Amino acid sequence: MKFSVDKHDKYVVLKLKESKFTNDNTPKLKSEFILLNAEGYCNIVLDLSSIKQCDDSQDLSSLLVGDRLCKKANGLFILTGVNEAVASILEMSSLDQQLTIVSKLDEATDLIFMEEIEKELLGSVDKG
Repeated sequence: MKFSVDKHDKYVVLKLKESKFTNDNTPKLKSEFILLNAEGYCNIVLDLSSIKQCDDSQDLSSLLVGDRLCKKANGLFILTGVNEAVASILEMSSLDQQLTIVSKLDEATDLIFMEEIEKELLGSVDKG
């Protein structure tokens, strides 16, 4: 699976460069989630704007891996750029209920920064 990785202090953005999710390309995506998590990234934004097709909800199971890793690390896994075809499969498989989905990258980064600020504020309250 082809993708670009844009690393920031508090989060990483993975932008897929494929037109569809398949059983052939999603294992590489899972591996990348695991690698990024091992590097200490607990907030991952996955940009799906280039994905036009997904025939099987099984192909989307890789998204659950990313979500689980981020939640376990007390972070966020956010999808952005989801088109209608992928959105309908997410709905049919109820993944839209489990995953955080926003329409634009700006919204994803705003969510992450709000979450990080909240963690810092709560952390300072705990210490006081």
